[in-house]
Amino acid sequence: MIVERSAEILGVQVDDAGATEIASRSRGTPRIANRLLRRVRDYAQVRGAGRIDLPTAQAALQMLEVDQYGFDEVDRKLLLTIIEKYQGGPVGLSTLAAVLAEEPDAIEEIYEPFLMQIGFLNRTPRGRVATQLAYEHFGITPSRRQSSLF
Repeated sequence: MIVERSAEILGVQVDDAGATEIASRSRGTPRIANRLLRRVRDYAQVRGAGRIDLPTAQAALQMLEVDQYGFDEVDRKLLLTIIEKYQGGPVGLSTLAAVLAEEPDAIEEIYEPFLMQIGFLNRTPRGRVATQLAYEHFGITPSRRQSSLF
């Protein structure tokens, strides 16, 4: 409903499937849904027919590198850092912040809650740990050491 209402305000036509695609990749956050809608609208006006349908929304979101879970570049980089550099974790917040060149507060308040909510990241007393779901999403097989932790 938010995407359709915002599209009306922006003066762009969006069908139900296109609006649903944008909303499903917005993490359930209206601010992100509106940001994605504006970017998809721009794509539709330049490379499409000026209206947002499912193929247009999918093509625009693929170009923006927003996947079906709503992951952007930082989300993928955070999870892949834990998986590849630290064998799935645990890894401390300050270490992650230094490697990603992000503020610890930004990781803790912006990225982690969503990743934990959908089951890709666990926060333990020893640090952050990537879950089996994260490994499966990236098509990576956990090392023997890591698989014993799940």
